[in-house]
Amino acid sequence: MTVSSTTDTTSALLTSLQSAGSTTTGDSTTGASTLGKDSFLQLLVTQMQNQDPLDPQDNSEFVSQLAQFSSLETMQNLSTTVDSINTTYQSSQALQASSLVGRSVIVEAGSTTVDTSASMTGSVVVPSSSSATTVKISDSTGSVVRTIDLGSQTAGTTSFTWDGTDDSGAALASGTYKFVATGSLDGTATSLSTYLPATVNSVTLGTTSADMTLNLAGGSSVALSDVQQIGI
Repeated sequence: MTVSSTTDTTSALLTSLQSAGSTTTGDSTTGASTLGKDSFLQLLVTQMQNQDPLDPQDNSEFVSQLAQFSSLETMQNLSTTVDSINTTYQSSQALQASSLVGRSVIVEAGSTTVDTSASMTGSVVVPSSSSATTVKISDSTGSVVRTIDLGSQTAGTTSFTWDGTDDSGAALASGTYKFVATGSLDGTATSLSTYLPATVNSVTLGTTSADMTLNLAGGSSVALSDVQQIGI
């Protein structure tokens, strides 16, 4: 009776399994480049069946291989579970983002669409003490229609309110307006960041929550992570 070498048999089966897991089309080869748990188990069983009865494998080696098989299966199950959790999380994020449609959010912006029939409130970020702080509001033609004097301000966030009128008190038409804030920091005129309210018209979903984009009234868009505050 001829007994096959365990190493030779295992190597032959490994080559066969790898070949079966791939297909060749033209000059390109596609398919599995790694063995799964089923292939691993086949290798283990074949090794046991073809071991030399006069010189059998040590029991500790089989126990070690079984432990490796168990670890492989656990990792594959964990990967499947993580993928499921990620899918559920993305669905939850999509539902939360869609609930923002029609609502007002506060984002860092230089312009926004304003309904002048009601007052709007924005804010200015002052990095250090400002001896003179102003917000100039321009219409779609670029003309400054209103200047709001906020006076001296300490470092922090300062709110301002615009009632939709120009400097003479005349009501203006609703539309898109630009807001430019300036502060005098250490005697130097410095542009300041403004945070303005905007209405969410729609949501663009990405592959991850970080890729979700809110499309705002007026045509601009911001990432969901850039939203500072959510209003009504």
